[in-house]
Amino acid sequence: MRIRRVFQVTGIVVVVLVVIGVGIYFAIVSAINQDPFAPIYAENCAVCHGENMQGGAQGPALVGAPLVHGESVAELIQSISQGYPAKGMLGWSATMEESHVRSLAILIAEKRVDRQFTDFKMDKDLVVPTEPFETELATFRLETVATGIDPYPFSIAPLPGGQILVTEKKRGLSIIYPDGTRSDPIDGAPETSELGIKILGLDYGIGWHLDVAPHPDYATNGWIYLHHTDLCTGCEGVKDNLLPVSMNRLVRGRIREGKWVDQEVIWSVPETFYNLTPDIGAGGRIAFDPEGYVYLSIGIKGGYFEGIQDLGAPYGKIHRIHDDGTIPVDNPFLHIAGALPSIWTYGHRSPQGLEFDSKTGKLWGSEMGPRGGDEVNFLQPGKNYGWPLYSIGVDYDGTPVEYWKDLGIEFDLEDIEQPVVDLTPSPAVSSFIIYDGKAFPAWRDNFIVGSLKATELYRIEITDDKHMHTEILIKDLARIRDVETGPDGLVYLLLEHEAGSLIVRLVPESQ
Repeated sequence: MRIRRVFQVTGIVVVVLVVIGVGIYFAIVSAINQDPFAPIYAENCAVCHGENMQGGAQGPALVGAPLVHGESVAELIQSISQGYPAKGMLGWSATMEESHVRSLAILIAEKRVDRQFTDFKMDKDLVVPTEPFETELATFRLETVATGIDPYPFSIAPLPGGQILVTEKKRGLSIIYPDGTRSDPIDGAPETSELGIKILGLDYGIGWHLDVAPHPDYATNGWIYLHHTDLCTGCEGVKDNLLPVSMNRLVRGRIREGKWVDQEVIWSVPETFYNLTPDIGAGGRIAFDPEGYVYLSIGIKGGYFEGIQDLGAPYGKIHRIHDDGTIPVDNPFLHIAGALPSIWTYGHRSPQGLEFDSKTGKLWGSEMGPRGGDEVNFLQPGKNYGWPLYSIGVDYDGTPVEYWKDLGIEFDLEDIEQPVVDLTPSPAVSSFIIYDGKAFPAWRDNFIVGSLKATELYRIEITDDKHMHTEILIKDLARIRDVETGPDGLVYLLLEHEAGSLIVRLVPESQ
């Protein structure tokens, strides 16, 4: 069932959806005309390196050519801080704020890859290339599987037999058939909503369908797990409870004769946690492990920094339960007074990907930072991943991430888990897989990672929990919302586009 109510009563709902989470949403909008990092560069760097970083009489170009001393953000920070006096560049560490040094490094790194942080590429031309891609370890081509999908999809789940489950945030759950046609939304699945507003092409709404995943024993039990934001009007204990609010929920059901049946609620929280924070910060991924556990990610659904460090709140957490919804007896906070017993890790901002590596027995997640600070993390039980106390990135206005001051939380940086992979400048990292198929044997155990704003697909090698190598497999394609491995061993991509999303797959050139 789909809710088509459009609330126009003085625009209250739309206004609230925009205002909630103002730390991120308003900052992005206010920076469209004036990048807050630009004045720092203009005042301190342009005289030597040129107004557009093209180089000048006293300094080399910062874009369009290799940098002698390295081009990663960490290397740029070192270059700016220490300088190279022998070559006429003095260090800025004594005269420039540390956050300004980091902001400059991020700005230069963004310019070098032509990645404007306010350009989300929703309307970027989308043409699926026909020529093969020759990469370090494999040659492949892209094959279109399905077109005409809603501009705002979230997840795909390839099934045995060639069908693909797809979730469209506001349309619901559907089936893509092997010939590329699509079913109507599955009747009886949780309702969705068209409430919301668009900013810079992104949708800010509530009542969405998020991740969908078949149970590992789907062929036997038929269970399909659906992560969605449950919509509620008149919720008890919710401020202004006449307005619709939402919160993450995990359900499972079966599809029988085109209908969603046998639904069971696997994970939910009391209605007091429901709110009007847009679902763009809801996280919403699912992962299974071979021992019968299911993990789910919740983002900043309670606000930009509210509740993330609070073990009594569900926001900014990875949760772990049995596949029937019961709580495992070895969860790390089970016996902590006031803590939600399902919490596995905390301190997450915008978790976009979640995968369990059955070979190593480790859980991994991808996560968006603010401006800089996109990450791939090894998710260890009970650990704190830092948000909003700390981030490798900086906030959108150039200030350091230090909301511990607002929250009154003192912390030791040694207690914050650092990312295994730092993806700065932020590509807007999305979902990923740990490849275990047969179609690309040279990629086995590699991370295949999607991105939204960068419109790139990466292959990342991690050995002994250390980042060893990154290769860009595909450049300049489209917003890659989801990455999945099919039963056929092929890699499937869900491409998000304003004119209509589509599904493609990577096929070895030899096939």
